[in-house]
Amino acid sequence: MIAKSVEELLDSLAGSVQVQGNDVDIQDEIVLRERIDDVVYTAVFGEGLVRDIARWLIWEIGQDLGIFLASIHEMYMAAGRGELPKIFTVPAINVRAMNYNTSRAIFRAANKLDVGAMLFEIARSEMNYTDQRPIEYTTSVIGAAIKEGYSGPLFIQGDHFQISAKNFAANPEEEVGAVKELIGEAIDAGFYNIDIDSSTLVDLSFDSLEDQQRKNYQVCAELTHYVRQQEPKGITVSLGGEIGEVGGHNSTVAELHAFMRGYLNEIGATKSISKISVQTGTSHGGVVLPDGTLAQVNVDFETLKDLSRAARDEYSLGGAVQHGASTLPPSAFGKFPESEAIEIHLATNFQNIIYDNLPDELVASAYDYVRTDLKHEWKEGKTEDQFIYSSRKKAIGPFKQQWWDVGDDVKSKLGDVLQEQFEFLFEKLNVTGTKQFAHKITPIIEQRRPRPLKAKKEIQLKVASDLAD
Repeated sequence: MIAKSVEELLDSLAGSVQVQGNDVDIQDEIVLRERIDDVVYTAVFGEGLVRDIARWLIWEIGQDLGIFLASIHEMYMAAGRGELPKIFTVPAINVRAMNYNTSRAIFRAANKLDVGAMLFEIARSEMNYTDQRPIEYTTSVIGAAIKEGYSGPLFIQGDHFQISAKNFAANPEEEVGAVKELIGEAIDAGFYNIDIDSSTLVDLSFDSLEDQQRKNYQVCAELTHYVRQQEPKGITVSLGGEIGEVGGHNSTVAELHAFMRGYLNEIGATKSISKISVQTGTSHGGVVLPDGTLAQVNVDFETLKDLSRAARDEYSLGGAVQHGASTLPPSAFGKFPESEAIEIHLATNFQNIIYDNLPDELVASAYDYVRTDLKHEWKEGKTEDQFIYSSRKKAIGPFKQQWWDVGDDVKSKLGDVLQEQFEFLFEKLNVTGTKQFAHKITPIIEQRRPRPLKAKKEIQLKVASDLAD
């Protein structure tokens, strides 16, 4: 239910939360968990000041319950120094659809398996087609943590804060400026982990690796300086760089050296990235066959291990990051800790699970939207199954509220399937039992915010058609 006014919103929490000016006092945590659903719903689908008050309430309640937005930087740097065992790979989970319900499933799995080393993330492109700006995304995740009784450091990440090669070619300053705007918005919303992706600027027409990587490391360095100017006191935002576009040729250790040497020279004494994304044979969303099924992908795990070791041994980074991996066969996931990857990005399979478990009429409506409103994306030579599979992610935003409004039985079934998948991944990636050291290593900074007095106006999100997920 959406609260129609601030008074109605606060009245709905009577007996569980008391609000006086900027102060939020939790009176009954059990009752609060019963009532938080409507606060999250208002924070997502409400309008104006009541929406912003709902978002503020969730942030402040989270602070009171020990849910702190945090950076994973110190954990990764500890791994780079050899102070953590090289036996786990941190899952970075792209929550595209039904955020609150999906995030609740993640927290239930995390509570069951004592997981603290995990990231919630959303890419620049995903913010557009899923209709989730940073503050809404953060609010949904914190709300889910409140509902499920999860506490401790909470890592939220901007995935693929990517430079559009097309826009950069037309106007470099404007495109870099658009990413800076997004970085500022994201940090303000509690995204203290950001993957800078300027790998789109790698130019393979040059003979030398340094020249190929030059624009990549220069722009990454410029954005690094910008983040360090914006980050809150006491928090070092965890940053990632990227040396090769996912879906291109496999990365090499020589490319890693070319990027890192140029990048470190550019940033000087500024704190650097803590990880590096590489290409080892995967692609975002997987490769779709004519019948709509996915082709099997072969990850070059030896290359991944070589790159992770070079990143740690030569530059004291946490290690290498694997993208585009959620649709790999189940047997593959245990190999990522063995290959010493510090992080793995997972997205498409969770979207697939939701589509597989939504009511048929909602799926049919989404597919009708894809066929009509997105028909311009249907490339020649692609079957309808290929087209729908590749483009159906763009129906998430237009149907967001309809999907949130499905019955409790559907939400429960979806939540159970998703939780089972998250438990499987947490176990295979060896992050079970990591909550204790995540809490021990991570700086916990309390951040109180003033109560909004007027609605905040959002600037237009600047995106492009050539951005990756």
